[in-house]
Amino acid sequence: QVQLVESGGGSVQAGGSLRLSCAASGDGFSVNYLGWFRQSPGREREAIASISTGGDRAIYADSMTGRVTISRGSAKNTWYLQINRLQPEDTAMYYCAAGGLWKSYSLKPGDYPAWGRGTQVTVSS
Repeated sequence: QVQLVESGGGSVQAGGSLRLSCAASGDGFSVNYLGWFRQSPGREREAIASISTGGDRAIYADSMTGRVTISRGSAKNTWYLQINRLQPEDTAMYYCAAGGLWKSYSLKPGDYPAWGRGTQVTVSS
């Protein structure tokens, strides 16, 4: 079973930045891509970005392009999401997820069978 643990969330003021981390462990299926999603109360889960496990291909949601960067860490099975110019509307629980379909990345939540428990990001004005 693939297990994912997010970290790096917290409370920041508007205009600030955060780097979220995702550490993957275990097995169960071959992970081909990682994704970051977020969800706030009363709203559907929203895709942010996705990256191939090799780190050479990535895709961003239109709403997040220009403010976020997804990357693979130098440590094995670690990925990051850098978020800049945070605004109060970015307040949400942020999740990383792992998928094993034959593709390099995906922004579809249904393509991910493994999810972390999330890390909370709160942005104050």
